Amino acid sequence: MIIQEKEKTPFLLIIFFLFLLLVGINAGEVSTVLETATRICLSCIGIG
Repeated sequence: MIIQEKEKTPFLLIIFFLFLLLVGINAGEVSTVLETATRICLSCIGIG
């Protein structure tokens, strides 16, 4: 069976997003995102 272009697109997008996820993890963005999310969350409930 030959996979048509429409059927390949979701798989290519998943691979692309996984690549971007790995780039972000290697760049140290996980801690930055977690700190920002914590700050926003605490300010929403009035603590920070």
